[in-house]
Amino acid sequence: MLSYRFACATDPGRVRPNNEDTVRIEPDIGLVVVADGLGGYNAGEVASRLCCDTVAEIVRTASTPRAADERLRSAIEAANQRIHAHAQRHAAYHGMATTVVAVLVSGEQLTVAHVGDSRLYRLRHGRLVALTRDHTLVQEYIDAGWLHPDDIHHVDYRNIVTRAVGALPAVTVDVAKHTVQAGDTYLLCSDGLTEMLSDAEIEAILCNAPLGPATALALIDAANAAGGSDNIAVAMIYCTNTGGSPHAHADHHARWT
Repeated sequence: MLSYRFACATDPGRVRPNNEDTVRIEPDIGLVVVADGLGGYNAGEVASRLCCDTVAEIVRTASTPRAADERLRSAIEAANQRIHAHAQRHAAYHGMATTVVAVLVSGEQLTVAHVGDSRLYRLRHGRLVALTRDHTLVQEYIDAGWLHPDDIHHVDYRNIVTRAVGALPAVTVDVAKHTVQAGDTYLLCSDGLTEMLSDAEIEAILCNAPLGPATALALIDAANAAGGSDNIAVAMIYCTNTGGSPHAHADHHARWT
């Protein structure tokens, strides 16, 4: 039987005055959520926090048993409605929204749901693979053959997302399932990490840093060393074959959860 351990860390980076990224981990139900708020000073922070809180609330209190994919999808849809309604009621928050990537792990199954450009990666046998696909204008141009992936960092529209939680009355959520293996490490992160570090650089850190909280901090330190142009949020899930149930305690200062 697989067992899971969780670690996370957030940092404002070296440019932004406040941190609009939020991480939420609920170890007892195997839930991890990373959200990157949009909408200017304070509003983005409100949106990301509302998203994480709502997803956790809905997943935990679902009144009828449902599959993990439906639980995550309905939770993010509920977060979308809550954020959009909050923005309509409060002028200071008009236009706020957030990206989100949320994971549920149970047994040998991982279910991921995401909106926007916050990502989920899997490290297996030393190889890093992205398990989500960004909802961005850049990705649409790449898919259409109008932009080469190597040219991403040379365009000024690379941070434009085409989907966000709370931006519109309804949202389309991408959901997928993956089979977990003992020894897997899963990384959820905001684009504050992936804008600063290439997949190869992230892979090298995950392979070479001590497992767990130290790795979360190493990723943030590397992103800051590369410029730290945005807030950075990372959450890690490590899967082991020692048996038992998901365990440990949550902390946003990069300790095991």
